[in-house]
Amino acid sequence: MPATVATLSALVVALAGGVLTTTGPWYRALRNPAWKPPDWAFGPVWATIFTLCVVSAVIAWNEADEPQRVALLAAYAVNSVLNIAWSALFFRAERPDWAFFELVLLWLSVVALIAVTLPVSGLAALLLAPYLAWVTVAGVLNRAIVRLNGPFGAA
Repeated sequence: MPATVATLSALVVALAGGVLTTTGPWYRALRNPAWKPPDWAFGPVWATIFTLCVVSAVIAWNEADEPQRVALLAAYAVNSVLNIAWSALFFRAERPDWAFFELVLLWLSVVALIAVTLPVSGLAALLLAPYLAWVTVAGVLNRAIVRLNGPFGAA
């Protein structure tokens, strides 16, 4: 995969997630666990993760045969949709409870992405480890927010 294509794809996912992320009154009113990272940290962390994903994708693409490339594209496509969907559910729908269940699917998609990448390139798979770690932290945080603030959707 050309670096330009991988970079543009990552930018689309990042921008879509960013557009869907709102930190208005509803978000600011949420109770958070004491260990929650500061809001300013999320941007740099995601920028780093997307950069690592781009490098991983380019390395894997360049080392993959045709069937592996199809699997890589499918894994990245599913992961991208799930990444964007989490922001839509958590921030736009204001449903951290639904977002948590969706995040389980996102976490599994990162595991699948690593599993598809590993036979192609150990280095490319290793570059995805911070993504898995961050989604794990996000899952624990998401669950804590649900526990501290639920139930949701009651009008």
